[in-house]
Order: sequence, then structure tokens, then C-alpha cells
Amino acid sequence: MTTIDRSGAAADWTLGPFTTPRRILEARADVTFTCPVSRAPVAWAAKDVFNAGAVAHEGRVCLLVRAEDKVGRYAGVSRIGLATSADGVNFALEPEPVLAPGEDRWQAWEWPGGLEDPRVVMSPDGLFVCTYTAFDGKVGVLFVATSTDLRTWTKHGPAFAGSPYARLATKAGAIVTTLADGRLVAARIDGRYWMYWGEGTLHAATSEDLIVWTPVEADSAPDKYLTWDPDQVGPMGHWALDRVSGPRGLRTLAGPRRRRFDSLLVEPGPPPILTEQGIVLIYNGANHVVDGDPGVAPFAYQPCQMLFDAKDPTALVARGTEPFLRITQGEAQGQVGNVFFAQGLVAFQGQWRLYLGLADSRLGVTTAPLD
Repeated sequence: MTTIDRSGAAADWTLGPFTTPRRILEARADVTFTCPVSRAPVAWAAKDVFNAGAVAHEGRVCLLVRAEDKVGRYAGVSRIGLATSADGVNFALEPEPVLAPGEDRWQAWEWPGGLEDPRVVMSPDGLFVCTYTAFDGKVGVLFVATSTDLRTWTKHGPAFAGSPYARLATKAGAIVTTLADGRLVAARIDGRYWMYWGEGTLHAATSEDLIVWTPVEADSAPDKYLTWDPDQVGPMGHWALDRVSGPRGLRTLAGPRRRRFDSLLVEPGPPPILTEQGIVLIYNGANHVVDGDPGVAPFAYQPCQMLFDAKDPTALVARGTEPFLRITQGEAQGQVGNVFFAQGLVAFQGQWRLYLGLADSRLGVTTAPLD
């Protein structure tokens, strides 16, 4: 993948090269449970199994998969299931979801749409932290849940609780990690955890505890003006430059690029990695139907990579110019065609293993050298 840094020079900081993805999990009509909301039995993974968060734990790869039934509204209710594997390829899906809408305080946020697109990291003290989208059928909101065993979870509600963004449309929370003792662990930078998030444009947030997050803001409309002071002489003579802050708004770190594969939107992929070169973020870009890359199908999703400054996680240093994986003909069809959506990444058995949603219908894996 060709990459360009801000000076225009070629850079080699990316993960890869990655192999062609292979299928690992598909819909399962034989796993059922009694939904605590509808109080009816439901084949909760009968329609689609895709978009998984990944973590390596106790010698196995554990996936938190998004699964959809065939009976719910909005193309099926989404629930999160657990699948485990000893080799990172052959997975066993457990019979009941581990995170789902229920008779709890968050039901109004999660029903009837469900819980979507989980990403998971391990904290330095061994706690699993999952970010997911709670969808009530109208608005998706970024939520956080924690667990000690990946099976029993505590929901904490909106990631941005207590802020003006708590009830706004938010999604795709990817927490920065570092490779420690062969596994990825949430990383502090200057005492804080960092997360990239957003759909359309890329934003950031910080946290002290991995549960409550504060979005990074900036002046959305700063202003400045000159004043004359006959009694003072400075660099501009008697003139002084005064700056006035505008209203605060979300700071945008990166966005779509015209005439490229990511011309419609950008969205974080798996949890990014703090490396010697900086913070490597795998992201997903979608192609605009009018202003996009004419050689890429309209609305196609493909993954690419960005590099952020290790000391200033809001500073974009470099960005790939093209996807590092391209959609193959055999994986173009599904619930949503032409989608390679990267969401889970682990270091396992000497390789990077990247888990992707294929056409919003099934799961695939691709590998790359770890060194």
C-alpha cells in the first residue's frame, strides 16, 4: 500500500501485507435462545453473522460477533455472540448471545434495533472493555460494556455520558492499544486512554477509566480582530491582534477525500496500535457515487491505514492512498454488497489476524507478518 506523509515522502509504517481474506463464520439457524424482551424463542444468528471485535485470551482467539435474526424489524435485531478458536480460523459459536437487548435500564436505547458492531480490548488489569452501537431503530449511540470473562457483561450505557454528545448519533469506538507480552492491551498516553470514533469523519475521545469518555473538541468558529492602542508598541506597532474563541465543537481529525475510494466516509476499524512509528489506525473507507473513485463500485467499503503522532493522537502524520485489501468477486454479494469491513485485530501465533465483515453477511480473516 502506497502511503504519503505530510512532507510528501513515501513511508513504511503500515501493517501488512495481508493475505486474501477467507471465510470463517456464516449465519447459523440452529442456535436459539429466548429473547428477554419479546419472551419468544428466536434463532438469533439465522440471518447474518459479521463485524466482529477480537481479542486473544488464554491461548485462543475470541470474537464478539454481530449476529442478526430474521424476525426483528430493521433487517433483523442485532445481538452480540461469542465465538472462540484455538487456531484463529476454525471458530465455535456459543449457543446464546452474550450481549443483547434485555429487561434492563438500556432497553429503550437498544430495542428494537439491537447491539451492533462490537470492538473489544483488554485493560492493563485484565478487564475486557467492549464498545458497541446501541440502536433503538432510529439513532445509533456508542455504548460501553465490561466483563471479566467475555461471557457475563455489565452495560455502562453511553460512552459520552454527561456530555452534550450522550444522546447524539455516535458509533465505532476504537480504543488505542499497545502490544505487550504478545497481546494487545489498552494503552495510556500521557496518563489517559484514547479512542478514535465516528462515521463520516474521524474524531477522538479520552478517558481515565475506559468507561466514561470525553470527546475531543475544538473552536468551531474562532474569530480575530485588530485593535489600536496608542500607548503600547509591539511587533505590529500600535496594533494588537485579539483572538476570540467560537462555540466548541467536535474536532475532526480526518475525513473523506474526493475521487478516492474513501470519498463518501471514513470509519475506524479495529482498535489502533501504538508503535515506534506512531499510532497505526486501520480504518474503513466508502466510495461516493458521484465524487468517488470511478474504478470502485459506488458505496463500496474497503480498509486502509492512517498514522497518528504518538505524543499527540489528534495529529495525522500519514495516510494510505489506496485500500490494502480489495473486494473480491466471490465476496461482493450479500446483505450489503461490496463491503470489506475491518473490525477485529489480534496478534496470534506470530501473525496479525484481521477479522472482517464480508458484505454485512459473514466473517472472514486475513493474516500478515507480526514483525
